[in-house]
Amino acid sequence: MARKDELIVGLDIGTTKICAVVAEQKEDGIDVVGIGTHPSRGLRKGVVVDIDATVESIKHAVEEAELMADCEITSVYAGIAGGHIEGFNSHGIVAVKDREVTDGDVRRVIDAAKAVAIPMDREVIHVIPQEFVIDDQDGIREPLGMSGVRLEAKIHIVTAAVASAQNIVKCANKAGLNVVDIVLEPLASAEAVLAQDERDLGVCVIDIGGGTTDIAVFADGSIKHTSVLGLGGYHVTNDIAVGLRTPFDEAERIKKRFGVASARYVGSDDVLSVPSVGGRRPREVSRKILCEVIEPRVDEVLTLARQELVKAGLEQRMPSGVVLTGGCSALAGMSDLAEEIFEAPVRLGTPFHVGGLQDVVRSPMYATGVGLVLYGLSRNQGRGSSRFRIRDDSIFRRVKQRMRDWFYTDLD
Repeated sequence: MARKDELIVGLDIGTTKICAVVAEQKEDGIDVVGIGTHPSRGLRKGVVVDIDATVESIKHAVEEAELMADCEITSVYAGIAGGHIEGFNSHGIVAVKDREVTDGDVRRVIDAAKAVAIPMDREVIHVIPQEFVIDDQDGIREPLGMSGVRLEAKIHIVTAAVASAQNIVKCANKAGLNVVDIVLEPLASAEAVLAQDERDLGVCVIDIGGGTTDIAVFADGSIKHTSVLGLGGYHVTNDIAVGLRTPFDEAERIKKRFGVASARYVGSDDVLSVPSVGGRRPREVSRKILCEVIEPRVDEVLTLARQELVKAGLEQRMPSGVVLTGGCSALAGMSDLAEEIFEAPVRLGTPFHVGGLQDVVRSPMYATGVGLVLYGLSRNQGRGSSRFRIRDDSIFRRVKQRMRDWFYTDLD
């Protein structure tokens, strides 16, 4: 059994599935030693709507991962998504005290860039440095020790609805887990599927999950834009269930086995048997009709993703093209259709640079889970220090409230 401090666990709490990935830290990366998945029953569009059902799904997934990895899971890095996620860029400037940039100067300029008005019902999830500027010299990634009189920081801030973030933590706690950190899912997926040269040149990651489609754009080695669309594979399956009048579970099976993103990729003579509802006899349906049901929804998801990039002014900043990942991206013909819509090269993103059960996790559906583990590894190694992302007063307030709750519970 591996020591607890060597294990890192990613918990992908998705709309259609809960996935727990257990990895062991190695000198050259990670070895995946356990995976657990279970259908998700308590989420809608990435947001918890039934705590008890979500807790049960988390417990089943974690137990399966514990059995495979032969360990006890107590702490996880949890993913967060949903239409409530908002990302924006900010900018801060400070004077350098001793004409040489110190750690304190970096903290001050990050704090200056973070000094933006955020509504009370929202919470900062990530504060990610994009680049530093010293006396008009831009493109600096690590300013420590450099000489200058003025230091600027450009950062990307990701916020989420406080209630949604708290519900994810609450579900994990009720399942007996401690949440080390909450991570935006497209950032986690990018950790697993992107190469460094793609980040440097410019690339867009589109994670098409069950209830949401998550978008992250990287250029010059740093994050430039994040957003979440409230559409995903669940809506494709629902269209099949309604269009072919078949139970939802059967529609999901049919989508995975026979579905193609565009009807022009299949022949009209292919026929499949579709179970009916209410005990009626199965019907024979042309596979082309199935794909004509799928194509409009997939086209809508990809078109909305492109419109998001156009609105952000980033469509011309992606020379590396688009990387599709997430469970729904594995649909046959998805990459070809995406190339037509984005007018850019498109590839399917699967986790790489991972040892252990790499053959099992080499699928788009595990990108977020593996990415959460890689994010946790980078935190353990000191990359991405907490000064860049956490609102410390928020953490202090939560701890104080929890101690107050304990105190009054004991009095009762």
